Amino acid sequence: MNASAAKRASSDAAEKNRPLVEDIRLLGRILGDVIREQEGKDAFELIERVRKLSVSYRLKSDAQAGRALDRLLKNLSGDQTVSVIRAFSYFSHLANIAEDRHHVRRRDHHERQGHLQEGSLAMSLERLADAGIRAADIAKTLAHAYISPVLTAHPTEVQRKSILDAERAIAGLVQKRETLPTERDRADNEALIRARVTQLWQTRMLRTAKLTVSDEIENALSYYHTTFLRQIPRLYREVESALPGHGIAPFFRMGNWIGGDRDGNPFVTADTLRMALARQSETVLRFYLTEVHELGAELSISQTLAPVTPQMRALAQASPDQNPHREDEPYRRALIGVYARLAATLRELTGTEALRHAVAPQNPYEASEQFLADLRVIEASLVSHHAEALAHTRLRPLMRAVQVFGFHLATVDLRQSSDKHEAVVAELLKVARIESDYSALPETGRRELLVRLLDDARPLRVRSANYSEHAQGELAIFDAAPTLLQRYGRNALRHYIISHTEDVSDLLEVLLLLKEAGLMRGTLDDRAETDLIVVPLFETIGDLRNAAPIMRDYYALPGIAEMMKRSGCEQDIMLGYSDSNKDGGTFTSSWELYRAEIALVELFAQLGREHGLTLRMFHGRGGTVGRGGGPSYQAILAQPPGTVNGQIRLTEQGEVIASKYAHPEIGLRNLETLVAATLEATLLHPTKSAPRAFIESAEAISAASCAAYRKLVYETPGFTDYFFSATPIREIAELNIGSRPASRKATRAIEDLRAIPWGFSWGQCRVALPGWCGFGSAIEQHLADPKTRKERLALLQRMHRQWPFFRALMSNLDMVIAKSDLGIAARYVELVEDKRLGKRIFSLIKAEWQRTDDALSLITGEKQRLASNPSLARSIEHRFPYLDPLNHLQVELMRRYRQRRDSDPGMDRVRRGIHLSINGVAAGLRNTG
Repeated sequence: MNASAAKRASSDAAEKNRPLVEDIRLLGRILGDVIREQEGKDAFELIERVRKLSVSYRLKSDAQAGRALDRLLKNLSGDQTVSVIRAFSYFSHLANIAEDRHHVRRRDHHERQGHLQEGSLAMSLERLADAGIRAADIAKTLAHAYISPVLTAHPTEVQRKSILDAERAIAGLVQKRETLPTERDRADNEALIRARVTQLWQTRMLRTAKLTVSDEIENALSYYHTTFLRQIPRLYREVESALPGHGIAPFFRMGNWIGGDRDGNPFVTADTLRMALARQSETVLRFYLTEVHELGAELSISQTLAPVTPQMRALAQASPDQNPHREDEPYRRALIGVYARLAATLRELTGTEALRHAVAPQNPYEASEQFLADLRVIEASLVSHHAEALAHTRLRPLMRAVQVFGFHLATVDLRQSSDKHEAVVAELLKVARIESDYSALPETGRRELLVRLLDDARPLRVRSANYSEHAQGELAIFDAAPTLLQRYGRNALRHYIISHTEDVSDLLEVLLLLKEAGLMRGTLDDRAETDLIVVPLFETIGDLRNAAPIMRDYYALPGIAEMMKRSGCEQDIMLGYSDSNKDGGTFTSSWELYRAEIALVELFAQLGREHGLTLRMFHGRGGTVGRGGGPSYQAILAQPPGTVNGQIRLTEQGEVIASKYAHPEIGLRNLETLVAATLEATLLHPTKSAPRAFIESAEAISAASCAAYRKLVYETPGFTDYFFSATPIREIAELNIGSRPASRKATRAIEDLRAIPWGFSWGQCRVALPGWCGFGSAIEQHLADPKTRKERLALLQRMHRQWPFFRALMSNLDMVIAKSDLGIAARYVELVEDKRLGKRIFSLIKAEWQRTDDALSLITGEKQRLASNPSLARSIEHRFPYLDPLNHLQVELMRRYRQRRDSDPGMDRVRRGIHLSINGVAAGLRNTG
């Protein structure tokens, strides 16, 4: 690119970003005004000085400004430190709002110009049409599809709901500014924004008590109010508009772990499961009540002016509404009756009352299908008498919502670790005098015994026995499930996930517990059926390698395949990204997942031919690249051939939930992306596997990458001490940001640490080590031989161009390297008490980071990180100058906190400052979950 072209491109970019810069300046100015008003002139001027020095240091590479910033921050008092941290944290939050608005603005601009965007439904449908795939084929694919994002609660969701609500209000006000016609309107709008920013400043950012499961349920439900309840029906409408004349089956569902995920969380019980489903049901029923009320206001049609169908007349006559003013308004009368039935359903399912009553609640619906049938009667009547336009705006979205959400809102997954099931089964067998030491049996002995018991119609429990608290708690979950299924509908509970699945007996143990609770009926040798799909979760590298052999042995057992055929012909298998990454690094984790999927697809191709079984992969992805994160569109397209087939579930976790779904328009686009990617992966994805040369090269890189990663993390003397000193892992464990403990056991072993706080800690100190470590050494080793270097590099570059799996992996590495900052990370090294140890290990980390950066440049041909992702590069440029002070202050406060004496005053303020900084950095990085 010549100088004039570069100048023109820079000018174009500046013009595109002008509204973003204006929004950031507006919000920054309002925040500054609020700080000056609330904290005084001195506090404002201090914060402004920190801001200017940080911008000079980051954007202008001014080393002198960096030194001045360092001196200034080190000498702040406790109160000043907290004030500066709050200011920069809130600026990160406000910058997120401006960025989200700009994202929607640019998307709208491209749509008006007729430019199709990568990841959009329109782009995917055009690609399908260009490939000769007909609308009927797409509709047929969707008829058998199952796409489901699953919200999970994990200990990185640092935002309070009060903060999120205020920020949503600010986002709505920023959006409105663009359509305000007068200066007076804009001034009024700015005053409203100022009020909300004042609310933010005076609202406690941190929780004073640890999150409970109930809190996590409420946090998740807030996204249904904001986004899912309205945007998912809108998503269906977009699909229907794109495929006119074809009925679109309900293929898109929501899933939820909160309230059902017991793995490592002793606070999840049968009571929390009941509470989760009751609150979900209340949320969706209140939404329906509001929509039916609004529909009644809209359908003021008089039968003296427009006739109705006989079915509609019957529905109106069945209504208890006797108001003479509505005698000629059959739709209103019918909807008052529908409202009364919904209100009675709400009372029966949740014990709560509707907000308004035209008539008393009565005659509750037994199932959501009955409610949907009444709505269909109304729709058919409107259509038959030239009023279809009235059905389009509210009635049909409501009907689609009922199809998707039922009376349960989202399918709650049950999850527990395999060793917990083993302990319950062992206790049941011992008390029943069937087997005194089940846990001592070899795998073959366990399988034989479990199959024999699954062929026996008799229960295991002894009525008069006193079982342990653990056994009673686990069995209570199983016992609660049948009632909950009957109460909230067939889709309320669908999957039982087994963490740490290591052998066939892990699946059989859960089947036995399902049988004990009546969730499996019959026996394996006599027409067995199961209400819940038993879902193995393969997490570590060893487990991933054993996934296909385990499932092959499981389905080879007499009666298993026949049972699954009678129970819906579906088998979900969950793949864990986090533990495999902590095990062997990001490249090896990705490669082992890829290989496991290929092996499972081959196995289920055979099982599909023989028994009609469908395989559905469930991807346990986190927010960070080190936990399988990264753009969902590329991730789905990077799946091996044959693995998607219209079937996919994936977890949404941590801060990613807020960044994807807090804004309704952005939420819709993220939901649309899942559908677009699934359609492309199913209908356009090549059926051939990657060339052997690609496979062999990836295999070699994986082996070398794993060795390099494990050498640094697990084999370097003192690495564990370094990690616990040079990251805020200790402080994160104290923060009230999740209901689960940070570690599975009370040790300092990295093996026992949960993958989530492991990745979160590395992200906070800006190293992001789990997202890149090992790859640079692997490429250096792969290209070490001068004789083969040129040929091998050319092959890697071809893999990057032609292989979606490898390209997505390089894109994620590119992103995580761009977001890391070893200059900031070096500050955390000062916290390591053994200075020689700190210097030695950080030098190893730096060298590996540099090798990875160099490897990316060689393979992609791009010397600058994010050269192919200008929007993220822009985001980092605007955001990171305001993150740097948070990191500097976090280090300073961690030093003070760790050197404290019990008698030190002000330590509560220091601890609060650390936790505030963790919140601010997480908000700024945006994919820390």
